[in-house]
Amino acid sequence: MIEIKNLTKVYKLSKKQMQERKTKNNFKKAADSVSLSANKGELYGLLGPNGAGKTTILRCVATLLQPTEGEITVCGFDTVKEPENVRKSIAFLTNEIKLDPQFSPKFMFHFFGKLHGMDDSTINKRREMLFGYFGINDFQDKKINELSTGMKQKASIAVSLVHDPEVIIFDEPTNGLDIVTARSVTDYLKKMKEEGKLVIVSTHIMSEAEKLCDRIGIIISGQKVAEGTLPELLTQTGTNDLEDAFFELYKEHNVEEA
Repeated sequence: MIEIKNLTKVYKLSKKQMQERKTKNNFKKAADSVSLSANKGELYGLLGPNGAGKTTILRCVATLLQPTEGEITVCGFDTVKEPENVRKSIAFLTNEIKLDPQFSPKFMFHFFGKLHGMDDSTINKRREMLFGYFGINDFQDKKINELSTGMKQKASIAVSLVHDPEVIIFDEPTNGLDIVTARSVTDYLKKMKEEGKLVIVSTHIMSEAEKLCDRIGIIISGQKVAEGTLPELLTQTGTNDLEDAFFELYKEHNVEEA
């Protein structure tokens, strides 16, 4: 359902950014010839340290960025040539995209439902289901800026899923959440996978990736350095857990953490 072929994304750096990075190069490769595929009914994890390029890759998949080189298709649609069809097929959630703080979760849910061309009856049924599951009903009419971090995250997840998409892309979905809220999020990701949807998550939490993911792609310095099931990655690196496997690959590629 998602096919990435030789994705490269290059950013031009300002003089200030060059000084901060202590480099004379005026560009940065955030993604460097990345190829991967993920399929229906699969929970695929992108694992890597902060600054590795995970978010850039996912933003390209979600049509928020255009690749410098390479091709991406989602449900058969090209992300550059057919971005509107891609957006209809996906949910995309990242901590950098916030709901408007002056409106309520209920209002935002209805607003985005209408953007997706849904009728009021369908929106209300989806809201009842998602708000019930995530425990949003008690604060659905409060302003977003009055909510706790966990409440905001649950509201954002529900709103992103209003149109019942076939592909769910969550960037660091449990970052900053308490253990109870994080568990409700990961349980729902597994539920969507069981319904036959494709779920892609990025994370730097090794234990989360071990428990959740059918396959894992490890991204270091913009490059995919390994991919496979957990047993395959452990066999490849001769290690006993994902954290050790990751550090073996990290040392092998001899990069400095950003």
